[in-house]
Amino acid sequence: MSWNHDGARDDFVVPPMPAAPPPAPADPWRAVAVGLLNLCGLGVGYALVRRWGLMAACWIATAILLVVALPADPDGVPGAVVVLYLGFLALAAGHGARVGLRTRLSWPPNALVAAALGIVLLAVPAGGAVLYDGARDEAVEQMLLDRLDRADELVKASGKQPFQTAEADYRRALAVYDGLSDDHPGSRAARRVPARLQAYYATVASPYEEKNYCDAVPPLKYLRTVPRTMGKKDLGDLATWPDDRLATSLYECAADSLDGGAATWTTQFGELLSTFPKSEQAGKVEPAVRSAVDKAVKSVGGDEPCAAVERLKGLSGQVRGLPGEQAGLADTLGKDADRAEKSASSGAYNCGVDQYKDGSFSEAVTTMNEFVKNNPHHKNRARAKKIAIAAEVAETVPAAGKRLPTTASGGSITVTVKNDSPDDITVLYTGPVTGSLTLKACGSCTSYSLGSTLGIGFEPCSDSGKHYPQRTIRLPVGTTYFVHKARSGVGRTPASDTAKLSPGYTYTECAYTTSFGY
Repeated sequence: MSWNHDGARDDFVVPPMPAAPPPAPADPWRAVAVGLLNLCGLGVGYALVRRWGLMAACWIATAILLVVALPADPDGVPGAVVVLYLGFLALAAGHGARVGLRTRLSWPPNALVAAALGIVLLAVPAGGAVLYDGARDEAVEQMLLDRLDRADELVKASGKQPFQTAEADYRRALAVYDGLSDDHPGSRAARRVPARLQAYYATVASPYEEKNYCDAVPPLKYLRTVPRTMGKKDLGDLATWPDDRLATSLYECAADSLDGGAATWTTQFGELLSTFPKSEQAGKVEPAVRSAVDKAVKSVGGDEPCAAVERLKGLSGQVRGLPGEQAGLADTLGKDADRAEKSASSGAYNCGVDQYKDGSFSEAVTTMNEFVKNNPHHKNRARAKKIAIAAEVAETVPAAGKRLPTTASGGSITVTVKNDSPDDITVLYTGPVTGSLTLKACGSCTSYSLGSTLGIGFEPCSDSGKHYPQRTIRLPVGTTYFVHKARSGVGRTPASDTAKLSPGYTYTECAYTTSFGY
């Protein structure tokens, strides 16, 4: 209150205090400072203008980003989260600038200093981004290293299985190595791939190191296809690493099969001659084949001549099928095949003798007849004919095969052989001597009924009015076995007769037919 000049008191009302400080004059630098300080993501700009709730919102947004982003993942922060966060920072900067334009700072007193501080604090999100990128790169490296380790374990486990079982896993591991090299060439994992490929090749080809050459062929052939997946630049010397090993495996596997008599050797030798025709291993093929033929030829004179003959027959055809042209072995292999064929043909004699001695008379007949046909100038041809005859007699009369026939002929006993049959006949005989003869059919003769041949007094070739075709031969004293067979007439059974020839006698051998055979 106050007093007037005459001492009277005048009453007055004190105006009320304002609810908030009056707005400060607009300051663009202050606006810039608050906006920049908010861009650091910590709401510092809001703190300087005392907007604590808005500062807390900035902390919450940044915390959410950190929860999503950490720990660093190879795939990084989801794009939507990044866009939302950057949008939030832009809003915080814009809103902070508008607030700071007319709001005094609590600190520092100079807006330019605050703006400079805002610029400095921008290093916080920038540095965080750099650190996060580094952490993410490390996460990617660890992911790639883990992928490499899993491929290594797959290779290690596959090495304990047969190749046919493990091949699919080998291919999967190779795809990993290839992907690391092609898609992440600068990574630590990619730099380790060459060493891993060395181990990969060694594991796949482990049967070769263990000298299991037949088992080594499929994995080594597979390794030769690897350059189709990985370039030769990545493989280096490994691109040709399997070649010599495969050539060796093909040769060794085929050589073992050849010695053991298995038929698979032609496949391996054929592949060796086609794939590596100029290799040292290809040069060993012909000597190996020649040695096998030599062994088979030698075996013809052994305990199993028939097996040796079959072996030689097989070798002849198999050797002719080898592709020796590229390796320059066609001529020498052809000579080996010819020698095997000729040895098989001549060795049939030994086989036939062995069959005869074993009592396999039917096989002996076939073998000796084939030998006679194929060897017109062989020294044993004459005896082979005799053995074939004796074997055919022994098919009907097994006792005739107890002794191997010789080439002897003639004797002191006269035997007349007559044909009382309407068929041409062949007479085979063996004993002290062996031979055969043929007689034409008796034109006036007929077959006898079976009952008449069983009657008392039955005597074929006794009709004086008939002219029986006949031949006289001379045989030694002893037992001679005869077999008569029709030269035509399918299904007729040969007839047989055993004659014990004594000196001072002449003998007649008569052939006839019944309505049911001889």
